[in-house]
Amino acid sequence: MTANSGGKGAPSKRTQAREVRQQNIIAHVLANGVATAGELTELTGASLMTVHRDLDELARRGVVRKFHGGVSAQPSTVFESSSEYRLRVQVREKTALAEAALSTIEPGMSIMLDTSTTNLFVARRLGSLNHGPLTVATNYLPIMETLRSVPDVHLIGIGGDYNSTHDAFLGMGAIEAINTLNVDLAFLSTSAMTADTTYHQEPEIVMVKRAMMEAGRRRVLLMDHTKIGRTALHRLGPTTDFHQLIVDAAADQGIIREISETLDVTLTQVMAAPRHT
Repeated sequence: MTANSGGKGAPSKRTQAREVRQQNIIAHVLANGVATAGELTELTGASLMTVHRDLDELARRGVVRKFHGGVSAQPSTVFESSSEYRLRVQVREKTALAEAALSTIEPGMSIMLDTSTTNLFVARRLGSLNHGPLTVATNYLPIMETLRSVPDVHLIGIGGDYNSTHDAFLGMGAIEAINTLNVDLAFLSTSAMTADTTYHQEPEIVMVKRAMMEAGRRRVLLMDHTKIGRTALHRLGPTTDFHQLIVDAAADQGIIREISETLDVTLTQVMAAPRHT
């Protein structure tokens, strides 16, 4: 063994440099939503070919999606943004949705929270408020970490195959675990919806969400306005499969009026961003 080999199993300097470079790329794209290959070349100091190899790998991992000349962390009809990116956007809207969701929860209830980042905002509020004894079932790892030591919360972790893009447990194991449960309230969100249909980009996510809908005696859909009037590749189900829609008031009011004909709709008001002086 040479003096600078780092020992058996230690990552090489080249591997470490690639990991640091890719983390810098991820941080930049998540912060800005999109980036060009030339921009990332300047950011990292690497060659254009090296940056393209990094982007290919990150796209395979589902962290970003490539387009001609660059990459994006934003969703499309076939690409769901990573959990890390979704946590950074529509924060004020998600906070308002979470507050409205809390008003539907009563002590002693059992609730299910899906992998939506809006539900993480719900969990954070549950963790800071005394809502009395609750049973919470979820397959979303950040929610498990948020609620694991909260008093009066009986946490049921839904296992399965871990998916790093969504930071959640999916697959047949998760679906089978969900099928054994029957909860008072199931809170879900999805990538897109029209007046009559809800959508998601990934079939694996669709199957888990459908199982959660079956498990909930009352199903509540939490949506920020950016998801209204859009579609994605896979149909999750008709809007009438839900009992209530909670959405912020910036949503397209024509679509909301159509939905309200068949669904209980709650509009939330978003607090203005603080002014910096």
